[in-house]
Amino acid sequence: MTKENPIEQYMALALQPVMVGAHKRADIGRNLEHIAELSFAAKNVTEIELPVRLYTLPEGALQGFTDEIFDWDHVDYIKRMAIDLPGKETGFLADLARGLNAYIIAQAKVTHPEFPERFFNCAFAISPEGEIVHKHYKLQVFAREHSTVPHDLWDRWTELYGEGLDAFFPVTDTDIGRIGCLICMEGSFPETARGLAMNGAELIYRPSYPEPYVSNGLWEVQNRARALDNTCYVIAPNPASYAPAPESAFPLDMFGGQSMIVDYQGRLIANHTSGGAASYAGAIINIEGLREYRERTLWGNWLKDLRTEQYKLIYEQSLYEKNRCLDQPPLKHAPNDDVVRAAVERVFERGIWKRPTRS
Repeated sequence: MTKENPIEQYMALALQPVMVGAHKRADIGRNLEHIAELSFAAKNVTEIELPVRLYTLPEGALQGFTDEIFDWDHVDYIKRMAIDLPGKETGFLADLARGLNAYIIAQAKVTHPEFPERFFNCAFAISPEGEIVHKHYKLQVFAREHSTVPHDLWDRWTELYGEGLDAFFPVTDTDIGRIGCLICMEGSFPETARGLAMNGAELIYRPSYPEPYVSNGLWEVQNRARALDNTCYVIAPNPASYAPAPESAFPLDMFGGQSMIVDYQGRLIANHTSGGAASYAGAIINIEGLREYRERTLWGNWLKDLRTEQYKLIYEQSLYEKNRCLDQPPLKHAPNDDVVRAAVERVFERGIWKRPTRS
């Protein structure tokens, strides 16, 4: 067996671009041009220290959140705005990755060949050679997001991909470390990051969270907890200001910035607090240091201590309805609220939560 070369320390960047909500496909190109300009500006400054081998983009950096804000129809969005993997837009990012000689991790709402009338929220990694080397389909969405998730298509998804970790928590081994992805709401659940960790993740990409949950501390707490719990890095880019439409007179600070990078002991090693103009957070990634710490410590490498038999009892009963989108697309805001409230009622009915006392 040949011995692997050590991974030298490198810089990773959590880019914080200004976003424009895309109302037509050409608007995505405007966002991509801005991302390229920001990437090369960051490279010119940051590589004075160490080579930048990873650039990460926030959720919404390509398309914005148009369908969610304006409550667009799901199937109509596929025709108007969902992109293909690979496709024209990822081709632009592939050229950018080659020009930067680095990996790029990004997010977009995408088509899926097995589900032509559904779109998914997908994180993907592009290698310095311009190849898509990793894809992750978002598993958890909030009440206003229209994306399909694998749980909505459970029977067909597991028929296609099985029920193993790779079907839901894929991790890709690269020459900068083992990469796994979470998207926005997913990072609010410890199980999603734990799934990636159990599949070998060393570096977790977790983009974007909105206000007021950035300025009130939820974003930082979650990012640091996911890193600490799983002894891994978390790279968390968040948008700068956001224009809901190209013709918007004034951009809005709806996300609060605070792009950050957290190390494998849960420490903030970069945190760009401003949310106004385009910028970035950058930090040194030491994968060999992470691997040595996991090997030598008897404290902070938490996975070794998991007594898995007792934890699986937590999830024996299902709570949220599966297969919701086998026969219909995700619902618009008002009817979807009914589905979410039904899930809340299910928790009360099982006696997990106790109802508040009302006069």
